[in-house]
Order: sequence, then C-alpha cells, then structure tokens
Amino acid sequence: MKAAGLGRSRGGLTSKIHLSADRRCRPLSFVLTPGQAGDSPQFVPVPGRVKVRGPLGRPRTRPGAVAADKAYSSRRNRGYLRRRGIRAVIPDKDDQAAGRKRRGSAGGRPVSCDAALYAERSTVERCINRLRNRRGIAFRFDETPQSHEAGLHLCGAMLWIRSITPCS
Repeated sequence: MKAAGLGRSRGGLTSKIHLSADRRCRPLSFVLTPGQAGDSPQFVPVPGRVKVRGPLGRPRTRPGAVAADKAYSSRRNRGYLRRRGIRAVIPDKDDQAAGRKRRGSAGGRPVSCDAALYAERSTVERCINRLRNRRGIAFRFDETPQSHEAGLHLCGAMLWIRSITPCS
C-alpha cells in the first residue's frame, strides 16, 4: 500500500521536491508531490508559500524575479508571474518555440530570458544538494509524506541557522 505523497515512477515509488531558494542557497518554500506528477502544475504553489519576514512590516511574498527550469515554462505560469509583477526568467521549451514559429505573426512575441539571471538558477540546485547531504532526505527513509516534509523543513531550518553569522 502506497502513501498519498508517493507515486510510481521509473525507479519505483518516489516523490519530488519542488522548492524555491534565495541567492544564498537557503530554502524558502517546499512542495512535495508524487514522483509521476508533472512539474509545471506545481509552479504556482511554490512561490505562493514564500513569506520572508524582515525586521519591520509585513512578510515579503513577491521577489523581483524568478529563475526557473524549462520544465516550468508554460503560458499559465508566465501569466501568473506577470499578474504579480514578477520578472520571469524561464527559457522556452523547444516545442513551444516551434509552435510559436509555426503560427507566424499570430504566435506572439518570443520569450526573453536574461542569461545572467538564469545562470543564478544554480542556487536552487545547490540548495537541493545541501538538503540531500542529510542521509534521511537523500534516501527518503520516512514512510509518510508528512514526516518527509517535516524532515525537509528541519534541514531547511538548519541551513538558515548556519547562514546567520554570529554578532561580535
């Protein structure tokens, strides 16, 4: 019997971690999905869970730009970012670009992607690598999705605590 957050994939029962990270490779939000779930539909919940509290005022929920993988490239995701006033740095998939070209002038304007900002997308990959340094996260020893997500939050909190420099 499989748990709700586990899904069948090529490697057996697996789960995917969708996360957002800041430029210092610290996790901001997590979404855990079954292994066979698509990436693009999980784009909206991830930035929706981001809340960064500063010294004063309400928590920030809107970054200046979002750099994401090609898997998150869709009209829906770009529209979501546009409505929130967030710059999208997501390269176009080859089939989407070919479809736009095939439609000619009715296909719309090609997507712009800032190469310098897109290069910083590696911060998310490095954040995932830091989380997977923990054996329990890397090999997914937890039997329920809730305990796996709790372990992710714990490891994320440890990364945040380590990034704070002590006052002298």
